[in-house]
Amino acid sequence: MTAIHVTAIVDPGAELDSSVTVGPYTVIGPHVKVGAGTTIGSHCMLEGHTTIGCDNRIFASASLGAAPQDMKYRDEPTELVIGDRNTIREFCTFSRGTVQDAGVTRVGDDNWIMAYVHIAHDVQLRHHVILANNATLAGHVHVGDWAIVGGLSGVHQFSRIGAHAMIGFQSHVSQDVPPYMTVSGNPLAVHGFNAEGLRRRGFSVERIAQVKQMHRLLYRKGYTLEQASTEIEALKGGVSDGDDDVQLLLGFLAASTRGIVR
Repeated sequence: MTAIHVTAIVDPGAELDSSVTVGPYTVIGPHVKVGAGTTIGSHCMLEGHTTIGCDNRIFASASLGAAPQDMKYRDEPTELVIGDRNTIREFCTFSRGTVQDAGVTRVGDDNWIMAYVHIAHDVQLRHHVILANNATLAGHVHVGDWAIVGGLSGVHQFSRIGAHAMIGFQSHVSQDVPPYMTVSGNPLAVHGFNAEGLRRRGFSVERIAQVKQMHRLLYRKGYTLEQASTEIEALKGGVSDGDDDVQLLLGFLAASTRGIVR
């Protein structure tokens, strides 16, 4: 039987798995769905068309599924969708999407989201991402797998952060950050690539060396973006299991609309 504290208010229309735990003074609205094994702390607010997967840990005073902070919003039935095994710490705020985008704010699986993080409307957060305290993602931001965003950092709307990228503490991100790169500061600057993160994720020595070479071609040779892309393309076939890394970076560069941090 679902363990709902006597002071919690759960709308009869909400759909909670029988194994869900709900803490004191939490309020859950009629269109909320929560999967098996998820725990919800005290004083949380879950509202709107919000779907939460399995085995998430939601700590006290989180606000999930509120209307987007967008002046164009007119009460359309947009969504927030959260995957499985996420840790969402105290006072986080996740907004629903808008009809100006896909209408869905999406958080993937196995993310570690620290206190006071804001995920705005239409953000697309992939898997295994770390968002440190007070990181703020504006509307329409996309964040790739295994990326890390440092505390007190702000990400401008429509910006993209590539897989395995690392954003340093208190950074101002207003352009796209390519996969694998390490950036920080205001103005934002590239300081290398995320070698330690790749080692921890089981990348071979050869794959890491190839990522290092891609970093050099993109940032240390003085090439134009087109020239660097041509040189990076030529690395294909050189490292076992390395072609996916090359294609990931090339695909990101080709799709960039805000320009990459230089």
